[in-house]
Formats: sequence, structure tokens, C-alpha cells
Amino acid sequence: MSIEVHNPMTLPVNDNVPGNDYAFCVELAGQPWFTAKGAMIAYYGNIRFEPLGQTSMVAIVAARFSSPLYANDWVLAQGQGKLILGDRGFNINSFDLDDGNLTIRAANLLAFEPGLQLKQSIVPGFLTLLGTGKFLASSNGPVMFAEPPLRIDPQALVGWADCPSPSHHFDADWMQSFLGAARGMLLGANTGEERQFDFTGAGTVLVQSSEKVVNDGHLLKHIESETVSLGQNSLRALHQSIGARLSQQQ
Repeated sequence: MSIEVHNPMTLPVNDNVPGNDYAFCVELAGQPWFTAKGAMIAYYGNIRFEPLGQTSMVAIVAARFSSPLYANDWVLAQGQGKLILGDRGFNINSFDLDDGNLTIRAANLLAFEPGLQLKQSIVPGFLTLLGTGKFLASSNGPVMFAEPPLRIDPQALVGWADCPSPSHHFDADWMQSFLGAARGMLLGANTGEERQFDFTGAGTVLVQSSEKVVNDGHLLKHIESETVSLGQNSLRALHQSIGARLSQQQ
């Protein structure tokens, strides 16, 4: 079996490692990149990884990163060299925005150039990129691009560009049963066949070729942040609901 051994000269510039859809090589040549913590798997050269709260490039962070909820999950990679990124064996693709507007699942976003601005989406667990530049995203299998109108399994959704945020669509037969609907919405006992995201208008939807979503701790952070506005009675009710679900899963 022939094994290809890479070095800085054979690695690509801002592209997947040849023959490897699960690793991506970014060339740093003075321009920094925002990268998700844990995405770096190797690098050549003189590259520094600075937490956003302790970076020497405060102006770039202030202008380009507007999501305090996720700030601890990102670093600023800067210097000279080639940086190889990966995400637990998931497919990695690069995408180019040209004065665009794209919302992506936070767990899928790996890196982006500072020409793009990151904001926190109003949709839980998602982030929005604005502007012009390149970004990297992981997916469980290759990504398909689809035009609205479209309904999609929530687990298969990677993101959407230049179209309105989706609404929830619940299957009519499933909704006829109040107990079934209550069980699904409160305890999560529903599937893509019962609940979908409904996209309308113009734009593009990014769909991964699997219903298995990447492990998403970002949604938990969003939920925790929302509990700050809850009173004691609401917190007790939430505690009881979570306890019931944990008992059901044991």
C-alpha cells in the first residue's frame, strides 16, 4: 500500500488535504483566522493560538466576533505556517461568502476569515456569518445544497444562506393526538418524520447526508443562558420536566 507523507511544500493552500475529506489545510501568512477550540490537529511554522479574551488583536475580535455566549469556544490563530484542522472524523468543506448572510449550526462551524463577522443567531444553537470571506464547516457526510420551499429533518440541517429563518412544521396526524404532541414537545420524543424545519422564500439550505447531528454542547449553553430570566416557579417546573426525562431514559 502506498502512503503519501506530507510536508509544508506538499500540503495545499486553503484546501482539503489531498485524498482526505476529513482534514483541511489553512495557510497563515500574516492574516489571522478565527478557529474553534479543538479543531487544530497539527501545524507547521510559527503559529500562535490566542483566546479571544487574551488576544493581542483586540480590535479584530471586537469588530468581528459578536457572540459572548460562544467566546470561550474560539481562539485567534495567527502567525506564519500551515494549519491542519479536523473535527472528529467528520467531512470538512470550505465555503465562500460574497457580501453574504449565512446561518450555521454552531457545532458545525470550524473556522472563518476575519473578513466575515460572526453574530449570535436568534435560533438556539446557531451562529450567523456576514460579509465576504471563507469559512470551514464540518458535516456528517457530504453537504447537499437545496432551494426553498423545503422541509427538512432538523438533525440533517447544517445551515441556510440568504433566506428567512425556518419555522417548525409538525405532522398533522401526530398533532391530532394531544398526548403524543405533549410527549414529543416536552420530552423530545419526536423524529424528522413528525417535526421538520420549514423553509420558504429565496436562498440556499445546506443539508448533510445523515440524520446524526454532531455532538452539540452549544445548544445547552443557549438553554442555560435563557434560564436567567426564569422565576422560582418556572425553574422548579423545568427541574421536574428534566427529572422526568432522565427517569424515562434510565
